[in-house]
Amino acid sequence: MSEDGKLLAILRQSAPPEVADAIERVIHDAPDPELNRINALAFAARYGLDEEKTIAAFLHAARLGLFEMSWNVLCPGCGGVMDEGASLKSLTKEEYCCGLCAAGYEPTLDEMVEVTFTVSPRIRKIAAHEPDTLSVPEYLRQIFWSSGVDLPEDFESRIEEIVLDSIELPPGERVILSLQLPPAFVIVFDPVTHATQFIDVKGEPTRERQNLSMILTELAPENRTLQLQPGPVRLLLENHTKRRTLPAVWIADDPLHDLMGHRRPFLTAKRLLTNQTFRDLYRTDTLDVDQRLKITSLTFLFTDLKGSTELYERVGDLVAYDLVREHFRVLNEIAASESGAVVKTIGDAVMATFPTPDHAVAAALRMREAMRSLNEQRGQEDLLLKIGIHEGPCLAVVLNERQDYFGQTVNIASRVQNLAASRSIFATDAVVDNPGTRGIIETQGLRPMLKKTTLRGINSEFSVYEIP
Repeated sequence: MSEDGKLLAILRQSAPPEVADAIERVIHDAPDPELNRINALAFAARYGLDEEKTIAAFLHAARLGLFEMSWNVLCPGCGGVMDEGASLKSLTKEEYCCGLCAAGYEPTLDEMVEVTFTVSPRIRKIAAHEPDTLSVPEYLRQIFWSSGVDLPEDFESRIEEIVLDSIELPPGERVILSLQLPPAFVIVFDPVTHATQFIDVKGEPTRERQNLSMILTELAPENRTLQLQPGPVRLLLENHTKRRTLPAVWIADDPLHDLMGHRRPFLTAKRLLTNQTFRDLYRTDTLDVDQRLKITSLTFLFTDLKGSTELYERVGDLVAYDLVREHFRVLNEIAASESGAVVKTIGDAVMATFPTPDHAVAAALRMREAMRSLNEQRGQEDLLLKIGIHEGPCLAVVLNERQDYFGQTVNIASRVQNLAASRSIFATDAVVDNPGTRGIIETQGLRPMLKKTTLRGINSEFSVYEIP
C-alpha cells in the first residue's frame, strides 16, 4: 500500500467516511490549486459536509502528515497574506503592514489570522510547493491572496484588465519597462516582496518621457505617493533579493476593488483555538509561553456543580467520582458539538470557550437538559449545574503548560457563574443582546429576567440576565 493509502486508512479511524472520502478524492484527482491553502469551510460547503467534522478531519490529517497547516496573517483591507507560519509562534510582530493598502494593523486572532491546509509534498507534489515557478496570475491566486477572498472563475482575464504591464524579474536582475500612463491612480506592486509605489497620474497629458525607478528588497521601503502626468514613462526595476520577483503596474480603480472585494468565510485562528479536536491534538504546540495574542471577541462559559461536597458524603467517593466523570464527558461532547471546547476543569467546574454567544447559550441549554436526564435516570437530584456566560475581548496565552485565556472577560464570566443557583443559566447583556442568542431564546419561548448586581472587582453596577 502507498504511503498516502496507509495514512488515509488511519484517517478513516477518526474521520467520518464522507469527509475522508472527499479528502481522498481531492488528493488523488483535484487540480493543483485545489490542494494549496485549502479553506476548510469552503471545502465543507463545496462537498456538502458538516463544518465541524470537516475541520476535525483536516486536523487529524495534518497531524498524520497528509497536509501541512499554515497560519496566515491577513490584511483586512485587500485580503492579502502579509505573513505566514507553521504555527502561531510565528506571530511575533506588534504590527503588520500591507504595502498594497499602505496600512498597518495590530494582529488579532478573530479575522486577521486564517488557518489553511496544503497537501504534503510527500503525498503529492503540486506547483505551489515551488511558488517561484508560478505565473503572475497563479502566484496572486495561490500565494498572495488569502482563502477568504472569493476570486472569480475568469480571474486571469480580470488580472489582464487591471495590469498595464508585468515582468518576471530574476534575482539580481534589472529591467526597464516603457509604458503609457493613463489618467488614473496607478500602483507598482510586487506580490513577492510586497514592495509598493503609488502613483497619482493626473494633470495635462505630456509627450515628454517621465522616469521612475524602484528597487525591490526584502524590506519594503516606506511608500510615498508620487505624482506624474498621463503619458509615457520609463520604469526602471531592480531586484536586490535572492529570489524571483513579479513586479507589475496596476490600475487601482473599480475592477481591482471589485476583484478583491468578494469575501467568503474562512477558518480563523480564534475558531481553531476554541475547537475541541485542535486542543486535544495540539495542546501547547501552537503558542510560546511568552506570547500574548489578542482576540477581540470570545465567549466564555463556566459551569459548577452545586453541592458536590454533600454529594461525595452522600453516595461515597467511588460513585461520586463516576458521576462527576460522566458529567464531564457529557459537557465535553456538548461543547464540541456547538463549535466550542473545554479549556480546563477546576475541581468539579468547567471553563469552555465558544466563537460566538449563540453557540454558548445553545450549549448551556443542552447541558442543563442533559443533567436533568442524568438525574432522572438515577432517580436522584445529584447533578445540579450552575452556568455563567460572558463575551468580550481576551488574550490567548499559555498557562500551566496549556493553551489558556487571560483577561477581565474571563474574570467576569467566572463571577457571573458564581451568581447562579442550581439549574440556573446567568448571562451578561453582551450575550443576551446577540442576534443569534435572541433567536434561540425566542424559538424556545424563554424569557430572560434582568438582574442588576455588583461583581467583585467591577466598580459599576452590572446587568445580568437569568435564563429560566
